[in-house]
Amino acid sequence: MPTDAVPELFDNATLEQSSVVANNAMNRGRGLSGVNSYARELGFDPYDVLADRLRADPTSRLTWIDVCCGSGRALLEAEARFEREFPAADLTIIGIDLVDFFLAQPRTHRLRLLTTSATTWTPPHRADLVTCVHGLHYIGDKLALIEAMTSWLAPTGVVAADFDTAEIRRPDGTSASGAVTGILRTAGLVYDRHRHQLHGHGRPHFPAAYLGADPTAGPGYTGQPAVVSYYDW
Repeated sequence: MPTDAVPELFDNATLEQSSVVANNAMNRGRGLSGVNSYARELGFDPYDVLADRLRADPTSRLTWIDVCCGSGRALLEAEARFEREFPAADLTIIGIDLVDFFLAQPRTHRLRLLTTSATTWTPPHRADLVTCVHGLHYIGDKLALIEAMTSWLAPTGVVAADFDTAEIRRPDGTSASGAVTGILRTAGLVYDRHRHQLHGHGRPHFPAAYLGADPTAGPGYTGQPAVVSYYDW
């Protein structure tokens, strides 16, 4: 893309007011398991991961943070299952989303559904699992959020997120995909370019200054509108 074709870039505050980002359709109907689910998108069921930890050590204190949780349907289903199967577990599930469009209110103290910007929020304590299902497509400073999410991890914690490195551009509009992928892998994270997903435990640092984002870039690989983010490397 030539330099003169680079669009006007939005800062985070303006971006979050755009129709692409501040929508009520993102991640709304996705459940915990089944055809349209977290298990299908991530390649594993978050409930199973945490349940295995509890079976191995019932005294474990576990936290799952889900960024851009949408309606919270998957988290509400997980809350109900943990209440049935592990009623004494010391477990916290936190879902955060920019839009207050939750399917229901939490039924137990285990679940917290928060309406806030993922770019400014910080967790109360370290997490054993951090997920972001098709949420990074709508974030402006994606690299900063990836750095933040990995910083939330406990020593044995894991992050899993849908992420398309093609949505990261240099000032002239050319792709920075190769640089991003290299940094993720150097940090110890696995990046699957076919599934467009990062996974694992690691603390990447991106030597790039965020310039702004373009919410008018059109559909990403999912077929839905996505935000393209620009950085000075």
